[in-house]
Amino acid sequence: MNKNSKIFIAGHRGMVGSAILRELEKQGYNNIITKNRQELDLLNQQAVADFFAAEKPEFVFLAAAKVGGIEANRSQLGAFTYENLQIQNNVIHSSYLNGVKRLIFLGSSCIYPRLAPQPIKEEYILTGALEPTNYGYAIAKIAGVKMCEAYRAQYGCDFVPLMPTNLYGINDNFDLNGSHVLPALMRKFHEAKIAGEKFVEVWGSGAPKRELLYVDDLAEACVFVMNNKNVTELTNIGNGEDSTIKELAELVKKIVGFVGELKFDSTKPDGAPRKCLDVSKINALGWKATTSLEDGLKKVYEWYLQQNSTIKK
Repeated sequence: MNKNSKIFIAGHRGMVGSAILRELEKQGYNNIITKNRQELDLLNQQAVADFFAAEKPEFVFLAAAKVGGIEANRSQLGAFTYENLQIQNNVIHSSYLNGVKRLIFLGSSCIYPRLAPQPIKEEYILTGALEPTNYGYAIAKIAGVKMCEAYRAQYGCDFVPLMPTNLYGINDNFDLNGSHVLPALMRKFHEAKIAGEKFVEVWGSGAPKRELLYVDDLAEACVFVMNNKNVTELTNIGNGEDSTIKELAELVKKIVGFVGELKFDSTKPDGAPRKCLDVSKINALGWKATTSLEDGLKKVYEWYLQQNSTIKK
């Protein structure tokens, strides 16, 4: 990309898209197209086709998606399947029809088999059964990966699927009914601290392990890959380190300053027992995550406190 290349970020208001926007602006890119949901409904095939025909973006970051934690995924399996398929089908196909030079498609580590060997290599995709609580989202994201590969094979499109690990950061979703584990924990601990409660309940046993990547590190990786022609196939993005949910909860508790107890509700689902990505491929190309989990969580909590009055209850 040149500094004045025409760049479209699909999903620029979400956690990932907004981080990509910040990174591009930081690096001096000055011709960035953004559209909110009211201006461009990515579920509408004709609206997306008209947008691409009119704007002709040269580079596309496909960060738009319907996302959520375990409860949101398992209670909205149909919506997670349909909406994610629609969004990526519309954007990827219109990118092909309008000669987009390069597209980055963002998947999720939940596309890998539930019991994949650890750390998870890119070639483990479609080698085993998926995690039942989020198979709708996973199936849609697998379809997006394979669509990028198919369009490269048939049409010569330079469409690259990236596979981020679990993410957290500024502009995360703190709604307890739909959030991922870290923002849910942060909000629970903060509200318990304010209310002077004696304990906080955490879903599951606390034993599953999760790798977590600060979203600004992912954004840096996305721009790195967009400018690196050596990346042409599915590539994991993470830091290659994981922690148990119990360890994560203890760290968030410390950062928030909650002094009560932790209680784990083992009647609630754990999800996959472990998810840690093998990131040797992206590291060998010259990119490596730099934000420690504690530093990243401190930044997010500072942001949360600033935004707290407007965060959805």
